[in-house]
Amino acid sequence: MAEAERIIGTPDTPDAAGDGQERPDDAAQGREQEQEQASERPRGKRRVAVLFAVALFAYLLDLGSKMLVVAKLEHHEPIEIIGDWLRFAAIRNAGAAFGFGEAFTVIFTVIAAAVIVVIARLARKLRSLPWAIALGLLLGGALGNLTDRIFRAPGVFEGAVVDFIAPKHFAVFNLADSAIVCGGILIVILSFRGLDPDGTVHKD
Repeated sequence: MAEAERIIGTPDTPDAAGDGQERPDDAAQGREQEQEQASERPRGKRRVAVLFAVALFAYLLDLGSKMLVVAKLEHHEPIEIIGDWLRFAAIRNAGAAFGFGEAFTVIFTVIAAAVIVVIARLARKLRSLPWAIALGLLLGGALGNLTDRIFRAPGVFEGAVVDFIAPKHFAVFNLADSAIVCGGILIVILSFRGLDPDGTVHKD
């Protein structure tokens, strides 16, 4: 009998017959992964939309405030908002945020352009709402000051930024500077909490 089975061969078992074929559990797992990826795509698009909406709001707010300051405040006496503690005083700043580095206008222009490119690249894998808000603030602020660098006197890429918020014993700044600082602070907080732009959380 054993000799006959050796010659004829044993019938294929279900496991043996299934070798090389997709198992039901593997197929189900593959479908789940496809569904997760499909659900991630719309969420990613919504986060990118939030990023650009925040950036547009920050940019337009900064642009409008600068246009108003140039039209109504430049070459006029400062306006006291809270006594001497907070005034609106129009100045032209050739340096970076808060008036630093006035001798490096072109360099700061290049840095601002590089920041915009980096944010645009990060947007492709953006899945986190807080990161979308933070990057939107950075993008809007960078675009606001870059617009001044390009279009204002004395020339292209050397333009002076319009600043007007003047707290007592502090540098004069604008709304674009505020957006950049707020976005940077939010990014630091998110990094300390272990939250990545793609939504993953690292717990050390």
